[in-house]
Amino acid sequence: MKKMPLKTILVLGILFFLPVLFLLMLYPSTHNYNPLDIVDDSVGELQFFSSNSDEQVQLKDHITILGFLGNEPLDHVIAASNLKELVYDKFKGFKTFQIVIVLPKGTEDKALQLQKEINNYEDMRFWYYAFGEPNDIAKVFNSLKSEESLDENFFTDHVFIIDKDLAQRGRIDDREDKELEQNKTAYPLYSYDCIEVAEVKNKMSDDLRILFTEYRQKRKGKFDSSSRRAEDLKETK
Repeated sequence: MKKMPLKTILVLGILFFLPVLFLLMLYPSTHNYNPLDIVDDSVGELQFFSSNSDEQVQLKDHITILGFLGNEPLDHVIAASNLKELVYDKFKGFKTFQIVIVLPKGTEDKALQLQKEINNYEDMRFWYYAFGEPNDIAKVFNSLKSEESLDENFFTDHVFIIDKDLAQRGRIDDREDKELEQNKTAYPLYSYDCIEVAEVKNKMSDDLRILFTEYRQKRKGKFDSSSRRAEDLKETK
């Protein structure tokens, strides 16, 4: 049998061990995983809302992006389009994921027109509109932790991440690395501005991936619930 050249042996050895080394480098990172912060643990359910779906739309047992587009949703096509293209299209294949847009009752036809503006004939089965009375909309919004407020038309361009247990997710400390180095005062991120493409594309997408990772680890029995920062949650109340 012809002896294999040393150069060939070295190349094959590198090709074999390089992926193994890469996996070994990734392995410790699983122990440094931090779940997405709970910023509010008592989000109101959509109890008295009708919807464009044959089934009752609810937040419980879903990972939800919750938005409020007000009496004139067609005036906010840009916000809706950003949400659809940068978030919905990316995560619609994940189990239990949904986007719910809250609107006042009487705007059902406007919701249909908005849907035509943004859907491009794509699968919109997990994008819902929930219609409620003004006091019910206000009640749900007021159950959220927010530095924003609804305007007189029940609109805000900020959306919220709600987990399966009706807890609002976000960032208790949203400082960038440079701000941390400069020891800047910590500030939170409770919601995500749909007009700011970078915020939706980067921060919101990253945070959703973290949340999906948490639930995937829970299914595999690898998630340690004690890693959630309960004390930090108390400080945000």
